[in-house]
Amino acid sequence: MTEKRCRRAGSPASGSGFSLEAALAAVAAAVPWRTAVISGERRVPFVELDERAGRFARHLREAGVRPGEHVAILAFNRVEWLEAAFGAWRAGAVPVNVNYRYVAGELRHVLSDADVVALVAERSLVGRVAEVRADLPRLRHVVLLEDGSPGPAALPGTDYETALATARPAPTEPPRTCGDDLYLLYTGGTTGYPKGVMWRQEDLFHVALERRRPGTPRAAGVDDLAARARSAQARRMLVLGPLMHAAGQWNALSALLSGLTVVLNTDRRFVPERVVALADREAVHTLQCVGDAMARPIGEQLLAEPHRCPELTVVTSGGTPLTPTVREIWRSWRPGITLNDSYGGSETGVCGASQSDSADTARRFTMGASVAVLDDALRPLPPGSPQIGRIARTGRIPLGYYNDPVKTAETFPVDAEGRRWAMSGDFGTVAADGSITLLGRGSAVINTGGEKVYPEEVESVLKAHPDIDDTIVVSAPDERLGQRVAAVVALAPGRRPSDEQIRDFCRARLAGFKVPRRIHVVAEVKRTAVGKQDYRWAAAVARGTVPSGER
Repeated sequence: MTEKRCRRAGSPASGSGFSLEAALAAVAAAVPWRTAVISGERRVPFVELDERAGRFARHLREAGVRPGEHVAILAFNRVEWLEAAFGAWRAGAVPVNVNYRYVAGELRHVLSDADVVALVAERSLVGRVAEVRADLPRLRHVVLLEDGSPGPAALPGTDYETALATARPAPTEPPRTCGDDLYLLYTGGTTGYPKGVMWRQEDLFHVALERRRPGTPRAAGVDDLAARARSAQARRMLVLGPLMHAAGQWNALSALLSGLTVVLNTDRRFVPERVVALADREAVHTLQCVGDAMARPIGEQLLAEPHRCPELTVVTSGGTPLTPTVREIWRSWRPGITLNDSYGGSETGVCGASQSDSADTARRFTMGASVAVLDDALRPLPPGSPQIGRIARTGRIPLGYYNDPVKTAETFPVDAEGRRWAMSGDFGTVAADGSITLLGRGSAVINTGGEKVYPEEVESVLKAHPDIDDTIVVSAPDERLGQRVAAVVALAPGRRPSDEQIRDFCRARLAGFKVPRRIHVVAEVKRTAVGKQDYRWAAAVARGTVPSGER
């Protein structure tokens, strides 16, 4: 390959030779027989993961996939997801994550928008792709993953294991990869069709994947990763988030490139009893989850079976912070357990860690030096400022959105001093000590009589109520105020607090205009595949447009 491939317009040359596939190869050489991935009954050592990724890279090249072209992965959590991703990177191609919950129209958009030329998909999931195949003229190669579904596949393709078994040794050197090569992550966001966030691989590694102790310098190259892997304890992380989303994918990649073992939850439904059984059976040390929706039922299950998971010492949550109530559940099970919250997003990487604890319902985070709260002129607010601003990151940030210059300009603006910022979409305030309190997304803010209410702030208070299991706060129409605060809540088993009791609880902790005027009780709060609130469903509940059977 020429040098041009490793130099993208507007990005600095890395010069380090770093890439994600090279990082895996270095770790595999350092700890070849350490278990890399546990996926169902399979236990895959690093040397096998690396070798199979290489075979898949050779298959892609034999199939005519060229460096820089895009390969989509449509699958549930399984080791082949990771093999295919590393194989695509090794071939010089770009893997594209695809949500397995998408309907045909959404699949058409992502596969077309991403200019996908090859698809790796589970047999049971290709039916929806077959519905839109005629609208995907660039798609020229399909690889099928067996998942036990009966009958012929709805879309013809090459069997994945056959592809690996018949891949010939590479006749020439594989494409040279480096830190400037593309990492592409499609993210749904809160509105509209998914967008592809483009990162340089080296930038993404340093802001989302690298694990290092405080005071330890950043890895200068893959040799440093190999040395760290050799000295690392053989610890296991249970990844509950889907690999198709940032939280699950980044935690899995981060663990692997640190020489740790990734335990994948291969169930297609989240069942707390099965999660606890898996964590216990595989003696996991760290549990990765997404907020209360996962952490609470698992914690309650462990309280019922306190002898389980003796090795589990760390719970890490991303996407939405753990509430004080859920933290207390976990500490009731194991007082010394470490509970880590992280703040970040697809456009910003991991920005900071939570300071919230005990009865503190504020969502407060210690952020890195590259993160700030900006005013309307993109100027960082000083510590202790009472002003609400937009949380953003500068420095190592994405190149932009793939195929969307308009959204790129909106989300990655340049300030008066020439600095590019990645806007998180969240609003917050900066305290005197420099910590940032997260208020919530501007797109969901409620304007009630001229006062702005951030739903996440109200949700954190409601979740602290001992009688409330889960909640989503949304706006509802109000003739006098324009909008009113409405809460959709699921109650704890056997608890029946009155609406006024809930409001009294909120009044002691929130300004009056933030207290929910309407409270809608449902059997279960609906969430997305990664445990985030389904605001569209909640808004329909608040407006009375959801059938009673779906509440």
